[in-house]
Amino acid sequence: MTSADTNDRLASDLDAIRTAQQRGPLATLATYMRLSGPGWLQSAITLGGGSLASSLYLGVLAGFSMLWLQPLAMVLGIVMLSAIAYVTLSTGERPFQAINRHVNPVLGWGWALASLAANMVWSLPQFALATSVVQQNLAPGLFGNDGPLGETGSKLLIVALILALTVAVTFAYDRGTRGVQIYERLLKGLVALVVLCFFGVVVRLSTSVDGLDWGAVLAGFVPDFGSMSEPTATFGPFLDAVSAEARAFWTTRIVAEQRDVMISAAATAVGINMTFLLPYSILKRGWNREFRGLARVDLAVGMLVPFLLATSCVVIAAASRFHTKPVEGLVTPAATAEAEPAPKLRAEFEKICDARIAALDAAAADASDEQKVALRASLPEADRTLAAMLVKRDAFDLAKALAPFTGDFFANILFGIGVLGMALSTITLLMLISGFVICEMLGLPPGGRAHRLGTLAATTGALGPFVWSKAAFYLAVPTSVFGMALLPIAYWTFFLMMNSRSLLGDDMPRGRSRIIWNTLMLLAAGAATGASIYSIEAKAGTTGMLGLGAFLALAAIAHFRRRR
Repeated sequence: MTSADTNDRLASDLDAIRTAQQRGPLATLATYMRLSGPGWLQSAITLGGGSLASSLYLGVLAGFSMLWLQPLAMVLGIVMLSAIAYVTLSTGERPFQAINRHVNPVLGWGWALASLAANMVWSLPQFALATSVVQQNLAPGLFGNDGPLGETGSKLLIVALILALTVAVTFAYDRGTRGVQIYERLLKGLVALVVLCFFGVVVRLSTSVDGLDWGAVLAGFVPDFGSMSEPTATFGPFLDAVSAEARAFWTTRIVAEQRDVMISAAATAVGINMTFLLPYSILKRGWNREFRGLARVDLAVGMLVPFLLATSCVVIAAASRFHTKPVEGLVTPAATAEAEPAPKLRAEFEKICDARIAALDAAAADASDEQKVALRASLPEADRTLAAMLVKRDAFDLAKALAPFTGDFFANILFGIGVLGMALSTITLLMLISGFVICEMLGLPPGGRAHRLGTLAATTGALGPFVWSKAAFYLAVPTSVFGMALLPIAYWTFFLMMNSRSLLGDDMPRGRSRIIWNTLMLLAAGAATGASIYSIEAKAGTTGMLGLGAFLALAAIAHFRRRR
């Protein structure tokens, strides 16, 4: 598509917006939804393996009680994304350059490098998840561990196919505006498929014999921050059944896992790499200051609605099938051979039991395998029951648990396609963002050979299926905690940009508008900072906190040098 064609399309879009605005709010909303695009890109990366894994483990650990968490994190993230969209469309400048000139070069480079690092890390669980769902759900006979290619051969072939597909699709984005439109329509379709798949699961569960407790589901959307410091109330009867010493052990373990999953869920709602994608995707479309209203609606509709439906449905499905329910066959013998737990579930159960035994006697860590078997068997049944509840499930386990209600075809094929769609769309978006980041750091315009080569930075995820032997889903949790540690860099940078007169000039919000913007941005940045500090301290300790201090010191030095 030529430059003249692009200008004609933009002029046509502006005419449509102006005409709709004269006809009223409903006509304007309908036109905005028709012209939307960047918001769906954000939705495609949000609805990836991280969101799916976080939703799964939120349901496993907290039941319906944390349904509020992900929508709240998404709303706060939309506030910050709306801010960077406002700045970008008001100035027409590429944000990386604008930050370096008008705010702080340390923050600018920190934002770019952190986004690139997040892409390279976050791609690991996407490849692991896609490989796992093909092997376990979609084609276990061909690509399973017992298939003709074997475990390693099957993984190599699947990863090669994923790379070929995602590279081809991502490169299409670089072929002018027509490529952008094809890319965005493809991702809209994938997002719609994902949402429909998980919405269908909840509808089928609600019409089953057991049904769903919709009162408890609705109550789960009411915020409750108690899960950061104590186990969800539904664990109460099971904790009451153990000794006082054991209760302290299980409480500490459950709370620690709840915190990790809560932070993971918040981090995957809006990650730092998403903040890099939005401004460059709207500039790629040729939008300007007259599209600021469209940008806000695009984010709200394209991100919040699909995210709310998909993640809530996964939480509901996981909670109804797994919460406070021990894996069958771990505490008592399985009723049938088909119900026998998978080896990885048993291994996870034994690991949790060993941690409980080590808390009683540190010397037990050096026991022989035969002694460990005897020690596990000697644990009270109440302890073993809690251990079996906390075993990390996978996509295959959720599909297997849904099969009696949805049938094997839905549980394995449609569910598998939805999960695969999540992973593939996220991989292509991570590659796209990496290309933008590389171009910015090299000072090159986005597009062309540099952008295409830059997208390959996110192919590090191809190592995911080979370096992670635990539940493929759970790899998204530690990687998301890493992402949360970086997120405040972007949030505080956007806050400073919205309050920079040298950058925005007359477009800087004033009066009531400025108060509203700053209040909402401070809430979002403050929440992200609190979660980030916890993540750094809990996972990296003193070293991580020293690294944070060094970064802040560099930013302060750059600030004062720039002022001089």
